[in-house]
Amino acid sequence: MNSRARVVVLLSGSGSNLQALIDATANRTFPAQIVGVISDQPDAYGLKRAANADIATRCCDRADFNNRAEFEEAIGEAIASFAPDFVLLAGFMRILRGSLPDRYSGRMLNIHPSLLPRHKGLDTHQRAIDAGDIEHGCTVHFVTRELDAGPGLIQAKLDVGATADAAHLAARVLELEHQIYPLALRWLAEGRVSHSAEGVLLDGLALPDPVVMDVDALRC
Repeated sequence: MNSRARVVVLLSGSGSNLQALIDATANRTFPAQIVGVISDQPDAYGLKRAANADIATRCCDRADFNNRAEFEEAIGEAIASFAPDFVLLAGFMRILRGSLPDRYSGRMLNIHPSLLPRHKGLDTHQRAIDAGDIEHGCTVHFVTRELDAGPGLIQAKLDVGATADAAHLAARVLELEHQIYPLALRWLAEGRVSHSAEGVLLDGLALPDPVVMDVDALRC
């Protein structure tokens, strides 16, 4: 393709998923490029990862705003300044309750460390262990106003194991996140996937449930 889709990434922390996206999009045959990274934390290491890759950055520190509405307006202006085709949340620890999910409906993705709809929110790995889950994993989903409730696109699963602890489980799941997020972006940028009032379509076919990726295949 002649042009690559423009992508903005929102994050709050270390940016390991950002790094996976940077590594994937560094290949100019990849159908998308990261044009901007925005954080709500001025000391987020993800901003340094972006700078190291010569990607423009913005910071909208929540502490600088009087209320959520002002903060989200600033985030929206920062996103719009990059004129993106797609917006990816990669460890962005703020719930977007305003107009942004609607403005970028079908063009905004998030990656969540659980097999949604199980374990929305925080502390997903310990909650999976406490619940006695046999399987755990991660989900890429479209963003809506409701927390972690948008339609799922891709999931990757693993066996929890009898001796799992939350830290080890988190590390294992993170490896899967780094593989399925670039894949989800590729599908989106290639126009293979879309989301509308009719639901999620992949290659023109309705997707009632997220595509489940084979862990062994991902490691190849």
